[in-house]
Amino acid sequence: MIADLLVERKTISFEACLAQIFFVHLFTGSEMVLLVSMAYDRYVAICKPLHYMTIMSRCVCITLVLIPCGVEVAMKERVESHQMDENQTEVVREFVLAGFSQTPSIEAGLFVLFLLFYVSTWVGNVLIMVTVASDNYLNSSPMYFLLGNLSFLDLCYSTVTTPKLLADFLDNEKLIPYDLCIVQLFFLHFVGAAEMFLLTVMAYDRYVAICRPLHYTTIMSRGLCCVLVAASWMGGFVHSTVQTILTIRLPFCGPNQVDNFFCDVPPVIKLACADTFVIELLMVSNSGLISTSSFVVLVSSYTTILVKIRSKEGRLKALSTCGSHLMVVTLFFGPCIFIYARPFSTFSVDKMVSVLYNVITPMLNPLIYTLRNKEVKSAMRKLWDKSGLTWKKQET
Repeated sequence: MIADLLVERKTISFEACLAQIFFVHLFTGSEMVLLVSMAYDRYVAICKPLHYMTIMSRCVCITLVLIPCGVEVAMKERVESHQMDENQTEVVREFVLAGFSQTPSIEAGLFVLFLLFYVSTWVGNVLIMVTVASDNYLNSSPMYFLLGNLSFLDLCYSTVTTPKLLADFLDNEKLIPYDLCIVQLFFLHFVGAAEMFLLTVMAYDRYVAICRPLHYTTIMSRGLCCVLVAASWMGGFVHSTVQTILTIRLPFCGPNQVDNFFCDVPPVIKLACADTFVIELLMVSNSGLISTSSFVVLVSSYTTILVKIRSKEGRLKALSTCGSHLMVVTLFFGPCIFIYARPFSTFSVDKMVSVLYNVITPMLNPLIYTLRNKEVKSAMRKLWDKSGLTWKKQET
């Protein structure tokens, strides 16, 4: 604005205009979220003065400041006259998903395999949710409260893509309407980003439990856990909204072959009849930044835990406690960073990597947490014995 006061011709390039819109809404949304955090700080200071320093610790303050802020990118109406004649433009109404194979026998085998994966995902995650909800100790523990929420997110995440994949194994055309494609893309990033933020919250929970055990129950109160879970969902919603808005503003008028078994940002925007360089840059900076920064925060937190523990026995105990978390983090974040933290170019292994974090990881998470956790296994045995006794009483 100051520069324009000194020049007669007040012009701005399209890229600079987009960048200006992005950062205006980025910092405005950040300030809104920060003002809400400051209101929560005053509430704790006045209503819980004795616990103020414990609840509003430096780590909690940093977490609240770094909560994903509102990023609302509004774009100018696209100008397409330099690319094609409007009279020759044909709007794409549906996409064709590439799938894995065109051979019926192979697809029949894949259908059975992925159906087993999906059923296992449902059984494992529902079992964890029911176990946590039915056991008083697990339900009152912050770690298992977060684990129950993670299982719910895993269930939702797998459900976004797997049912359509199973249906396509039995359908030669593999069509998906444009609207349904956008809905799938939205919920994929909504649930996926929420899970990333929740895994970061779980890492913070482990840090407090190991490094500040005497204050653990005070810091990780049920109220704070609910706030952090809600913030994870809100962060996922904001992230997904940005991705979806940027996608639906693109014109689709030519090829409609999506090179994957579901609708995702990278393969879909490749089909746009416009220059997508700026859009790709914004999307990579959004998705790639969230994936990479969350992974760095997670690894840093676990490294800090190990560094702060001096004794060998303590480190072994910390490794046994955090080992399952590290395994889940690696399985989930590794493929996501590979897909989203690079320019949108296609590799032959992209489909297999997508299967890993869309289908395999939600199925493995219950196994990873239950096989290494005595408390969860004990609660499951109690639940099994209790259900068995109830069944016998009904028979008699």
